[in-house]
Amino acid sequence: MDTICKDKILLNDWFVVGEHKLINNGTELQTFLLGEKILIIKDKIGNVSVLCKNKVMPMTLRYGFIWTSLGKPKDPIINIPEACEYNRHIITGGATQVNTSGLRVVENFLDQSHLAFVHPGYLGEEPHTEIKNYNVALVNDEIMVTDVNLYQPSASPAAKTGAMVAYEWRVYKPYIVALYKANPVYPDKRDYIVLFIQPIDEENCIVHSYLCFIKDGLTKEEVRWFMQVIFHQDKPILENQIPKRLPLNPRSETPIKADEVSIVYRRWLNKKSISYGAIINSESS
Repeated sequence: MDTICKDKILLNDWFVVGEHKLINNGTELQTFLLGEKILIIKDKIGNVSVLCKNKVMPMTLRYGFIWTSLGKPKDPIINIPEACEYNRHIITGGATQVNTSGLRVVENFLDQSHLAFVHPGYLGEEPHTEIKNYNVALVNDEIMVTDVNLYQPSASPAAKTGAMVAYEWRVYKPYIVALYKANPVYPDKRDYIVLFIQPIDEENCIVHSYLCFIKDGLTKEEVRWFMQVIFHQDKPILENQIPKRLPLNPRSETPIKADEVSIVYRRWLNKKSISYGAIINSESS
């Protein structure tokens, strides 16, 4: 099948294209994936199929989402142990269209330096803007960011006061990134947020968020509200970035200490020959 995307890794990977419960039985939903128009069909008894160019595509249901692929996926969908823990709210945070490359969304999610300026009163505030040394490593071909501690005035809906909060990030796939964040009530436990990014095309995407938060007296509505407030603060920043696609040459945008993870992410994408949603430059190799 001819597709606009030529990246084999992406063509043969799983992507979220919709939330299962939001599609009524007996209806169809049109959306896009990697530049291709796809049709999600849910019959009258709830069976789901995905079509692209009138051909049935691979489909599976996991974590409440519909997953599909334009090729033949070999790797399983990522495993999320937190999704099986009874003491958590396991919910979706909604689907938000963002008019920029999904790779830009991943990089922004990893960026510590913007928290005090884009999310004041929640995830940061001045003068607490210093980014201390942290660790970035490749583990089983995933990017792991550890040893991060950030001051946050209101780290989650459960937070009563500002505090230093331990963070870890994990980049599973080019378009899947997660955050492990120390819970303000039980510091030895971590809340979990993952973004399943659906690249509509190279410069537009839909961000599907999935939340596994320690309940600690919170309602699902509070958790979802908090996630949506934070992400809608990011949305205009992301949509005003130029260029919309992510340059893979680390020198194309001025690096600072906080950008170490960004440099690693761009090099990791380049090594995987990811070009969709990116700007390729011979100097990035």
